[in-house]
Amino acid sequence: MIITRVGVFYHSVGFCYNSDMKIAITSDLYYPMTNGVAVFAHNLAKGLAKQGHEVLVICPSFTGKQHKEKRDGVTTFYLRSIRFPFYPDQINEVPNGKAILGVSLPRLAYRHGLWITVDPYLTMKKVLNKFHPDVIHNQTAEMIAIAARRYAKKYDVPMVSTGHAYPDNITGQLKLLKPIKRPLDAVLRTYMASFLKHSEYATMPTEMAIDDLVPKNRKRFDVTVEPLSNGVDLGKFGPKKAPVRIYKKYHLAKDKPIVLYVGRVDPEKSIGNVVTAFAEVLEKIPEAELVIVGDGTDRRHLQDLVQALGIEKSVRFPGRIYPPDIMEVYRTAKVFATASETETQGIVLIEAAATGLPLVAVDAGAVRELCQHKKNGILCQPGDVSEIADALTKILKNEDVRERYSKHSLEVAKKHDLNRTLKRFEEIYEEAIILKGKKIPKKRWLR
Repeated sequence: MIITRVGVFYHSVGFCYNSDMKIAITSDLYYPMTNGVAVFAHNLAKGLAKQGHEVLVICPSFTGKQHKEKRDGVTTFYLRSIRFPFYPDQINEVPNGKAILGVSLPRLAYRHGLWITVDPYLTMKKVLNKFHPDVIHNQTAEMIAIAARRYAKKYDVPMVSTGHAYPDNITGQLKLLKPIKRPLDAVLRTYMASFLKHSEYATMPTEMAIDDLVPKNRKRFDVTVEPLSNGVDLGKFGPKKAPVRIYKKYHLAKDKPIVLYVGRVDPEKSIGNVVTAFAEVLEKIPEAELVIVGDGTDRRHLQDLVQALGIEKSVRFPGRIYPPDIMEVYRTAKVFATASETETQGIVLIEAAATGLPLVAVDAGAVRELCQHKKNGILCQPGDVSEIADALTKILKNEDVRERYSKHSLEVAKKHDLNRTLKRFEEIYEEAIILKGKKIPKKRWLR
């Protein structure tokens, strides 16, 4: 058999041809933060280490102090950092803002603000010089990313970049920026694209996300940008029954149809549209329950909205739920709902589909690639609350539709297996090394 590509499995003899690489993953957002970038970077690091590669993660410290640790085969170097009080850290619970005469005041600063590293280059240079990476895989476009790009250029190290965000993921969160949001979004769009452009190879989670961020004429972009799913570990999901302990632990109704949302509870996720739509659902299915899993700056507003709509007995806010419990919580639901218009993919949508849930979403961002209209769910127009309500009602009331959508969700999820993503990134790293004119590290046979 002729070897045409590294990393190809030889099923006939049970061998795999692969290379040992030293891979540095740089990210301004990382576990235990609860967002798509942090989750993906963490899964990627653990998965690559499991494949036998030497993996170093560089990210901000969540204590402020510089330190290093090794876990799951991954060495993580936490850079000295400070609090940025205008954005929550996505680790600690976001406290409710103050209220005067029953009116919630907008919260502009947070005690547990986002940890950021201001000037990381010199420290990163020492760490990376000691590690000698074969390739750097950058996940963000903030301070650590700037330092990583500077290092890669100076020391001629191949760089791969993954774009995870839209400008609205940043400007939609910071209320102080609202007056200049539109021009700032345009500037950020160009800036985010530049981080892909100055790499040997780039990826984004979906084709639609690439179309939105990268200029239409990609030949002028100077670098290949490939759609590659963030992926999830499909072995941890599936349409099973949730154990009774999950219903008890999170105070969920075992005998009621549950509409589920999982993710950050922040303004750009437009969860208020799901809540308002659910109020209409209750008029036809009064026994239904809405469960909003997660935490964020919009939680107080949503709780106020639930009170104003008079549906507080039918809506649950259990907060953040972590693995392995979150896998079981998906199994309590009949349908997954989101109204977010800013997804470059949406890991929670993959997880919901992998559990066999029908999806209700809006036709914006890159959601269409996961929520396929009238195949595994229903796509609604952004902001159309009545359409979302009708979609949820149809799925909850029609078991045949629900079962048909459920089966197709499982088929959709198969295309987003984390193992497939890991194998493709191994190939991409080697392609980036070749494009840089470097030698691929020595090969090894795996049984």
